[in-house]
Amino acid sequence: MEVILMEDVKNLGKKGDIVKVSDGYARNFLLPKKLGVEATKQNLHQLKLQKEAEERRQQEIYEEAKELGKKLEAVTVNVKIKAGEGGRAFGSVSTKEIVAALQEQANIQLDKKKIQLNDPIKNAGIYKVAVKLHPKVSVELTVKVEAV
Repeated sequence: MEVILMEDVKNLGKKGDIVKVSDGYARNFLLPKKLGVEATKQNLHQLKLQKEAEERRQQEIYEEAKELGKKLEAVTVNVKIKAGEGGRAFGSVSTKEIVAALQEQANIQLDKKKIQLNDPIKNAGIYKVAVKLHPKVSVELTVKVEAV
């Protein structure tokens, strides 16, 4: 019997896959637990429509990430930190501070988890910080750190 999986099933397949299983496994396990539905013409057509809608949604998310990436590359964020002698900071600039400054200065909402700091920023200066907006879209944000 062919079954369309409605959820990921360990050792069988992922959601949306069409798999061939024994009749008993389908009738006694997959169908009653709503883990899959029988692969009829109507269900296959419904699956096709769902996949097309998901592809369109993923494409829209990708386009939005590219637009946001263009905005971020054009912006320079100013962050002020307390510093002692020689410009050495007390502590470091965190992603949370960068996101707050970005919101305040450029009115761009961003999740702090998307900003990737390789090394902590502890000195005044200009830094390029990687921002991963989408698996296919990564940009560099310019952060200017000023000692106070």
